[in-house]
Amino acid sequence: MAESFGTDPARYDRTRPRYPDAMVRRIAAGAPGPDVLDVGCGTGIASRQFRAAGCTVLGVDVDARMAAFAREQGLAVEVGAFETWDAAGRTFDAVVAGQTWHWIDPAAGAAKAAAVLRPGGRLALFWNVFRPAPDLAADFFDAHRHALPDAPRNPWARPTLEAYGGVFDKVADGLRGAGAFGEPERWRFDWERTYGRDEWLEQMRTSGEAGLYTPEQTADLLARTGAVIDARGGSFTMPYTATVVTAVRPGGNRPQSSGCLARGSTPSSTGYGRG
Repeated sequence: MAESFGTDPARYDRTRPRYPDAMVRRIAAGAPGPDVLDVGCGTGIASRQFRAAGCTVLGVDVDARMAAFAREQGLAVEVGAFETWDAAGRTFDAVVAGQTWHWIDPAAGAAKAAAVLRPGGRLALFWNVFRPAPDLAADFFDAHRHALPDAPRNPWARPTLEAYGGVFDKVADGLRGAGAFGEPERWRFDWERTYGRDEWLEQMRTSGEAGLYTPEQTADLLARTGAVIDARGGSFTMPYTATVVTAVRPGGNRPQSSGCLARGSTPSSTGYGRG
């Protein structure tokens, strides 16, 4: 499933939400220097935001199709699974991963991150988690249940922050188990985005599970979900919480003004959300 996202990288890049500027700024400012490794960079959504914040970014992704798209946006990307990727002796001030670390072995990934981070470097793993209003979640749940009655999971079955809680805990435990980081922290940034009907349906096609549906199931799910949005006037506002699990590799002398922002750049606005 992790390698299914490259089927249509342009759609993925166009429809997937960006990350709050405040989150990017805090991660960038919390690194000892500007060199960032973006793990599972995909089409380069997060990479471009860190580049706009003044960082020098190298991406690594398992999917050559996604990597090719990111290179077209002017990003440096290497192809490979992070756990076995050859860093060729290179080290970084920050290792980041947006919406991808749950695809990586938590123990091997933490060990590899520690190996490529400079002393004092920061590992920052983040996810956008949607938080729909209860009535909207209930209607989306019903649409999914009727279209996919035999699906093993309905993504609207329980609050998404609750569902992601186990993921965050597992990630933090992996960092502790590596024995190479300080105590993990969890940062939270709340923001929201308004979607039109077509925008929401298009991004639904980019989920990992979307590739498991038959064309008939996909058409039914999109039609039912579209009817839910139509009943709300054709658009709705989705609250998000961007959650960061982060830890620092001990050692090094952290300068008073550190990170990408120390280079004097001003991060450009993504147009999405607030921290």
